[in-house]
Amino acid sequence: EKERPDLVHVNTPPNVRLEVFEAADEAGIPALIVEKPLAIQGEDYQAIRSFAARSRIKIAVNHQLHFHPRRVALQNLVRDGKIGEVRFIDASARLNLAYQGTHVLQSISAFNPSGNPLSVFGQVSGAAGLIDDPKQHVSPDQSLAGITYDNGVRAQLHCGPDAPLISEEKPSHSKRIAIYGSRGFAYWTMSSWETNCDSRIDSGVHEYYAEDVLAQAAMTEAMFDWLEDDNAMHPLNLTTSLRDFNLILGLYTSALQHKVISLPVEPEPNLIESLRQRLS
Repeated sequence: EKERPDLVHVNTPPNVRLEVFEAADEAGIPALIVEKPLAIQGEDYQAIRSFAARSRIKIAVNHQLHFHPRRVALQNLVRDGKIGEVRFIDASARLNLAYQGTHVLQSISAFNPSGNPLSVFGQVSGAAGLIDDPKQHVSPDQSLAGITYDNGVRAQLHCGPDAPLISEEKPSHSKRIAIYGSRGFAYWTMSSWETNCDSRIDSGVHEYYAEDVLAQAAMTEAMFDWLEDDNAMHPLNLTTSLRDFNLILGLYTSALQHKVISLPVEPEPNLIESLRQRLS
């Protein structure tokens, strides 16, 4: 109320989200960028969804990899049809779903922007990541999901220590995504890239931190663009992020019920406690 900022970055743990959203809304703050993951389980997801329905504040989630210059170039390449019709997307991270998995789940959406998830079939294992701690990045140690989209694209999401290793020094840097089309593929990691367009192969490397500085700035500028023009919606907007988090809730539900889950799903109460009991 005193400073009247145009934009607030919400860097709290995921168990402290809604009260900051509500305080910002009451103070007339027009925009927020919130750290990932957006929520922990069904109850806070539903509360944030309810808030979004009654508030006009503009919110985006800090999945800044979307704006890394090399990612942008590859996203444009796929969008422009250079690898043909997208058929399958394979995304992974070595840390768990709460720590890094939402980054790669968002990357699936970035390379398949016209697709809405129809169903998910998931498996989880390991209870160490379900221990309550101050960071509140609570998730099973391993998560694996097969996802079907309404435009025919299929995707696989794999998070945890058994996912492909990209960096031995920093497991957090072992995020990757591969997009396979009818005429080729595009492949991105936090340190390299490769494309195959009609049998022409190109590849190279990039430095994560140099890319990330530019990405954080571009992500923030995109929020100011949205503030100036309602039609310039931020690609990491809350509506899209809620959809992706609903898929995570569907993954958990699928693992607990041992069946394919249609999306969107209304989650059962206390999913995290149910996972703790099942996996301990």
